Amino acid sequence: MLDISEDGRTWVLSGPASSYAVHVTDRGELLHLHWGPRIGLADAEALAVRPLPDYWPFESPLDGREEYPVEGGPRFVRPALSVRTPQRRGTEWTYEGHDAGDGELRLRFRDGDLSITLHYRIRSSTDVVERWVTLDNRGPAVEVLRADSATWTLPDRDTWRLSQLHGRWGAESRLERSVLTHGEKVIGSRRGHTGHQHLPWVALDTDATEERGEVYGCALGWSGSWRIAVAQLPDARVQITGGAGYDDSGLVVLGTGESYTTPVFAGLWTDGGFGGASRAWHAYQRAYVIPDADQDRPVLFNSWEATEFDISEEQQRALAERAAAMGVELFVVDDGWFGARTSDRAGLGDWTPNPDRFPGGLKPLADHVHGLGMQFGIWVEPEMVNADSDLYRAHPEWVQYQPGRKRTEFRNQLVLNLAREDVQEYLWQQLDGLLSSAPIDYVKWDFNRCFTDAGWPDDPYPQRLWVDHVHALYALLDRLRAAHPGVAFESCSGGGGRIDLGVLSRTDQVWTSDNTDPLDRLAIQHGFSQIHPARVMAAWVTDSPNAMLNQRASSLRFRFVSAMAGVLGVGGDLTRWTQEELAEARDWVALYKEIRPVVQRGDQYRLRPPEGGLSAVQYALGDETVLLAWLQAQRYGEPVPALRLRGLDPTASYECLETGEVHRGAVLLHHGLRVGLRGDLDATVVRLKRK
Repeated sequence: MLDISEDGRTWVLSGPASSYAVHVTDRGELLHLHWGPRIGLADAEALAVRPLPDYWPFESPLDGREEYPVEGGPRFVRPALSVRTPQRRGTEWTYEGHDAGDGELRLRFRDGDLSITLHYRIRSSTDVVERWVTLDNRGPAVEVLRADSATWTLPDRDTWRLSQLHGRWGAESRLERSVLTHGEKVIGSRRGHTGHQHLPWVALDTDATEERGEVYGCALGWSGSWRIAVAQLPDARVQITGGAGYDDSGLVVLGTGESYTTPVFAGLWTDGGFGGASRAWHAYQRAYVIPDADQDRPVLFNSWEATEFDISEEQQRALAERAAAMGVELFVVDDGWFGARTSDRAGLGDWTPNPDRFPGGLKPLADHVHGLGMQFGIWVEPEMVNADSDLYRAHPEWVQYQPGRKRTEFRNQLVLNLAREDVQEYLWQQLDGLLSSAPIDYVKWDFNRCFTDAGWPDDPYPQRLWVDHVHALYALLDRLRAAHPGVAFESCSGGGGRIDLGVLSRTDQVWTSDNTDPLDRLAIQHGFSQIHPARVMAAWVTDSPNAMLNQRASSLRFRFVSAMAGVLGVGGDLTRWTQEELAEARDWVALYKEIRPVVQRGDQYRLRPPEGGLSAVQYALGDETVLLAWLQAQRYGEPVPALRLRGLDPTASYECLETGEVHRGAVLLHHGLRVGLRGDLDATVVRLKRK
């Protein structure tokens, strides 16, 4: 909903529970008025007439109040926009007018030949505000050093607390909360992809709990280098500025008639606490970001941890037969099926099946997998190349490199310069041909190293590869999805190194972490759920002890219940599982299929974080509720505490489908439900249905 004042200078965008208001002064200054509980146009107009403070010359009255601060003029805060020409640097813009339609507000400004449009949108049934910026150049070339998607201004409060998700490879998405102090807190990635170190999301609150209190959150939809700066200004006002690129060293040069559009930087206000914020983000993504989010993701088996590079068609057939007997619905051949790929030292870039391992190509195996009643998937890493590959030998100039410098290799591979049109066309031909050569239903798209030598010697503005690489990735995914609409895609980057709203708008799920230890995964999944829904969170059951990271042993029950909190997958060596393990696994897969709609599409409630002895998460959809609980430790024979459920009708009765017991909703809401966890029962699934 959009309300506009009669003079056309005050705008209020409203969702079901919140409003966002801005105002252009008579002098053309765009000021932020309100972001929070829903207000009317009259309220916004009353805010608009308040005078700006009369500061001494060492402070600016615009700082902390301007909606989108630019570089230049009476401003000292971090600029959201910085441009330069050979003659000058900075922006001196004037307001030109506004346009509105289809729920979108566009505020138009101009600085000479450069037009700047600020976009705002609130979609139906959500309180998420989408913001982005478009730059159009009608004159001589302009270099865009920095163009953030938005600056968010928070109301005056005494103390703010900052939430963020930090980590590293194998330990992504860990939640951290800290008091915000004066100055700037900057997070981001200078690595060319979203990164394992931070997810592009922040939240701020004063005294919120899981289910109560105001929470402001912002999430960036960009899969390359990025930066979010949270600044507590000298007068204690707080602003959040974010967008593509980490440094102010340049994004793109706009020639005459060229334009640049920033990614979306979305914001959300809620008074429902951290849990309410998460559920609002999840609902928004399922409705407007994730492709085909109303379709539940299948249970998959992935061959990597079972075989690594030592694969063959016969071996994959044996794994597929065991996976099908377990109830798996999607069988995925991971790395090692193509080119000379017998290790990580060769083959990347040569996307044709290895003739020794797959003499008939992938089709015979895919047909066999389909004959077993499963879909068929493959692993690819299109943006990378090994030096030992036919592609690199033919086109060494296609990689990112700095002239006169060594070409750094991580994991024995280099990064293709996807900003080049010839590289884009090569990858399109290779991948389109691959998906046309066999009945492939699923692609796991990996990205296993960061940018280092990000050079492009033949280009007049090589800096643009940081942005153009991401745009080319998006275009390639869009083109492949259009040409092969039945193929699903998973985003992977050595685990959770490329997870954001941008890549999620083009993929069906994401690989959360290479760490498949079920205990570690509880904390990773807890952090992931702050912003992203279970519908996209891939989670595997692998062998025990966990050979990849810590050698920790865990029960099959604990491993399955941990992975059932998202999109269930299996990644162990099934040829070594006992018949008893296979039978138990079959039962867990069957149970997951029963609860899958609730887990993947339901509202999520984090009942107890993975910090103490008991951790639990609940999902509710319609009349059904699913509870997953894990007992990490138990001391002195203490009983497991009752879990107070959320999102139920207190006047209704609920039947426990496992035991047949009937509980009143009010009891479950206020007094809780006891789950029988102890020693050998270190995890459990409880299903309730409204009678």
